[in-house]
Amino acid sequence: MKFLLNGALTIGTLDGANVEIREEAGADNFFLFGLTAEEVERVRREGYRPACSIEGNDELRAVLELIGSGHFSRGDTEVFRPLIENLTQSDPFLVLADYAAYVACQEQVGSAWRDEDRWTRMSILNTARSGKFSSDRAIVEYCDEIWNVQPVTVKL
Repeated sequence: MKFLLNGALTIGTLDGANVEIREEAGADNFFLFGLTAEEVERVRREGYRPACSIEGNDELRAVLELIGSGHFSRGDTEVFRPLIENLTQSDPFLVLADYAAYVACQEQVGSAWRDEDRWTRMSILNTARSGKFSSDRAIVEYCDEIWNVQPVTVKL
């Protein structure tokens, strides 16, 4: 939300704050990728196997091999081993399942970036439509819905 307030464009899945950000900024000003909530449920119900995502995508396999090779860690092949093992063995956040959609979405981001007028318009609209995320609203909501407190009048 802080990025949105400053005109940043979001690339993301529809979870957490991204749902509200996309509603406020508008679908045309948000780069959406990845499985829907229903698709996530189906994939998990059917027994998600990260290896299937890797087997079907040579680029993804190459990326994982490059990370595991020590290329990004000064030759240390152990530092990212827990990450690689997590992704290839369990992938609880379905990162590998969303990889191809993310790469395709990055192409859309690149296209928008190269169109300076479009990018600028999207950025301005993100900021202009970010009023919902003011701290005033958030504090009132927390007081009403979480803390269950009422305002107190202070006499000077």
